[in-house]
Amino acid sequence: MTFEISRRGKQYLRTAETLLRTAQTMTDRVVATQLKALADDYERRAEKASLVDAAKVLAQSATSAEPEWLA
Repeated sequence: MTFEISRRGKQYLRTAETLLRTAQTMTDRVVATQLKALADDYERRAEKASLVDAAKVLAQSATSAEPEWLA
């Protein structure tokens, strides 16, 4: 299934990219590992947010497509 990343999802992805860039510059491996784990979490959040946002858009469009006499 293909879906477009929502605005909220893109914000999560930007945060994840920033965390990964920061992790790459770290000399402390423990901190770098924690930042990478946090970046992974933000990538999951981006996917989930995009799916939720897409579902909301579909639900709204389905509601607005109903004939007025059914509402």
